[in-house]
Amino acid sequence: MMDGNSPPAAALSVVLLIVALSTSTAFLEPCDLLYDNAVQAFYSNDYKNVVRYMEGALSSYRDVRRTKVRCRLRCQDQHAFDETFSDMHFFDVVLRRAACMNKCIEEKLGTQSLHKVSEDVVQDFNRRIPYNYLQMAYQKLKQPDKAAAAAHTYFQANPEHVEMGQNLEQYKELKDITENHFVDHEARPHQHSFTAAVRLYDKGDYEGAIVLFEEALVEYYKADVECRALCQAPQSFEGHDHLRYRYSLHELVSDHFTQVLHCEHECVRDLATRPGRLSPMENYLPLHYDYLQFAYFQVERLEEALQCALAYLLFHEGEEFMTDNVDYYRDVLGHDSKPREKAAWYLRRHKQELELLLTGSKIMGAEFIEGNYWSSTGGREDSNRIPSGTDGWMEYVPISEKKNVTIAAPQHLKEGGPLLYDSVQLVQNSAALNGTQRVLLDHVISEEECAELRQLAHIVTMAGDGYRGRMSPHTPNEKFEGATVLKTLQYGYEGRVPMRSARLFYDTSERVRRIIESYFLLSSTLHFSYTHLVCRTAITGQQDHRNDLSHPIHADNCLLDPDANECWKEPPAYTYRDYSALLYLNGDFEGGEFIFTEMDAKTVTASVKPKCGRVVGFSSGGENPHGVKAVTSGQRCAVALWFTLDPLYRELERLQADEVIQTLDTQSVWGQGLSINPKDEL
Repeated sequence: MMDGNSPPAAALSVVLLIVALSTSTAFLEPCDLLYDNAVQAFYSNDYKNVVRYMEGALSSYRDVRRTKVRCRLRCQDQHAFDETFSDMHFFDVVLRRAACMNKCIEEKLGTQSLHKVSEDVVQDFNRRIPYNYLQMAYQKLKQPDKAAAAAHTYFQANPEHVEMGQNLEQYKELKDITENHFVDHEARPHQHSFTAAVRLYDKGDYEGAIVLFEEALVEYYKADVECRALCQAPQSFEGHDHLRYRYSLHELVSDHFTQVLHCEHECVRDLATRPGRLSPMENYLPLHYDYLQFAYFQVERLEEALQCALAYLLFHEGEEFMTDNVDYYRDVLGHDSKPREKAAWYLRRHKQELELLLTGSKIMGAEFIEGNYWSSTGGREDSNRIPSGTDGWMEYVPISEKKNVTIAAPQHLKEGGPLLYDSVQLVQNSAALNGTQRVLLDHVISEEECAELRQLAHIVTMAGDGYRGRMSPHTPNEKFEGATVLKTLQYGYEGRVPMRSARLFYDTSERVRRIIESYFLLSSTLHFSYTHLVCRTAITGQQDHRNDLSHPIHADNCLLDPDANECWKEPPAYTYRDYSALLYLNGDFEGGEFIFTEMDAKTVTASVKPKCGRVVGFSSGGENPHGVKAVTSGQRCAVALWFTLDPLYRELERLQADEVIQTLDTQSVWGQGLSINPKDEL
C-alpha cells in the first residue's frame, strides 16, 4: 500500500493493480437464488427446504447489506480527504476508496455481480414476503413458536393481511405460546426503542423512558450512518441512454453526486417510516427531544431538559410552547445552555445538503422539491400523539390518523364512446360502478375464443409472471402463472402451440386496446405498456379459513398509502401507465371477484364476477384502487393489459411481436417459409 504522500501517477497504478489482483476468497450464496429455491420447495411441499433456503436468503440479504455498510465506512476512514485539495488528490482518494471497497466487499461476499438482484426481489424482501412462506412452512413442520414469530414479523409490514391477523390470534390461544414468542425479526432498533420509550412515558415511568429515548437517539444516528452508506450504490440515470451519453467529466460527476446526495437526504424519511408504510411518522426526530425535555423535567434534571428543549427549537424555531419551557428552565437554573451538539450538527448538515441539492438540480435541469421532514410540530399531546406501533402482542396501530383527503376526479375526462364491435355489450359505466373512468363490458370475445385461449394458457404459461421470471405470487395459497404475447408467438413458431391460437392472443389484446381507447374518447393513441395471459390456481389443502386476497388492493400507476389516504406517483410504481383492462376467460371457479375500493383499501365500492368474454376497464391512478378476492377453488384465467399514452413507454416485447406478426402476414402460408430466427427475433 502507498502512503498518502505518494505521487498521483504512482497512486493510480497501484490502485489499478489492487483492483486487478483482488480475488474472491469467500463465497456467499446470492439471496435471490436461495429465495427462488425456497419458493420452488414450497410448491413441492418440501417445507424443510423452504425453511433452509428462506432462512439462508434472509441471512444472505442481511450479510450483503451489513458488509457493504462496513466496507464503505471503513474505506472512507482509511482514505479521507485532507486539507490539501487538488483535482489529482481528489481522484487519488476516490480511486483508493473504490479499490478498498471492492477488495473489502469481495473478500466477504465473493464476486459482487452475483449479488446484484432484481428490483422485484428487493421489493419482496422489503415487504417481508419471505416470512409469509416461513410462517406456513413452520406451521406444516409443527413448530408453532417459530411460525408465530414469522407471522408476527410479516404482519408488522402487512397489517391489511386478514388471514395473517387471524393466524396470529390462533397462535395466541396455544398454551405453549407466550408473548415472548411474538418477535419482530426485522425490527429497526431505533423505532423499537422509541416505541418502548413512549409506552413507559405514558405509564409515568419517566426514568425508564429517559433511558430508552436516549437509546433510541443513539440507534437513530447509527441507522442514519448506515442508510447513507447504502446510498453509495449504483444510481440510475433516468432519461439518459448511456450508449449515447455525452456528458463531460464534471457534468457526469455532478449528476451522479446529486442523485447520491438526494438518497442520503431522504434517509430522514426512511428512518421515520414504519415497515410496510409509505408515509413517515410526522415530526419523528424532533419528538425525541420533546419527550426527553419533559421527562427530564419530571425527574427534576432541568439542565438536560433545557438542552433537549433547545435541540427541539433547532427544528421548530420560535415555537411558542417550547420557547416558554426554555424561559422557565433558564429562570430556575439561573443560566443558559446549548442545544444537543449531535442535533445541531445533524441539522447543519441537512441544510448544507439542501443547498447543494438545489444547486445540483438547477445545473442538471432536474426538479427538486424539499420534503416536509418535520413540518408539523408537537406530538406529545394526546390529540397529536404518534401511535406507538404495536400495542401488546400483535395489534397493529396505524402510523397516522386517516386524513380527510379525497381523490378529485381527473378533469376533462369523458366516456361513452362507440364500442366498435357489434357483439360487445355495455354492462355498467362509471356511475353504476360507483367511481370514475370505469367500465364493464360483456361479449368482447366468444365462448370458443375463451376456450382456445384457456387451452393456450395451459401450454405456454410458466410459474411466475412470464416476463422477468419472478416466481413469487401475491399469495402463497395460489399458484400464479403467466405468459406474454411474444413468448406465445415463439411457441407458435416452434410448433408447440397452434400459430392460430398465438395469433388469437395477439389480436384479442388489440381488440381490447381499441375498445378502451374508443370508449374513453381518448384524443391520443393508447399504447400497450404490458400484456399478460395469466392464470391463478387455488392450491389444494391451503384454503381452509382463508380470508386473504388473491391480489392485494393497489393502484396501477402509484403507490397506494391507505393510512395517509394518498397514492404516491413515484417509483417503484409504474407511473407511466394510464389505463388498465382485464379480459376474463372463464367463471367456473370459486372466489376471484375483482373489486374496486375507496382509498382506505377496505371499503368496497364495486365487485365484478368474472366470466368468459367480460372486460373491466379503468384509469390506472389512485382514483381506482382495486384488487382480487381469493381464488378458493379451481383456476381463474384472464388477459391482463396495461396501457400508456406516452409512446416512450410502449412495451418492447409488443413492438417485437408487431414485427413478427408483420412478417407472418407477408407469408402466403402460415408456419412455412418463415425467415424468422427465434433467438434473434423472439
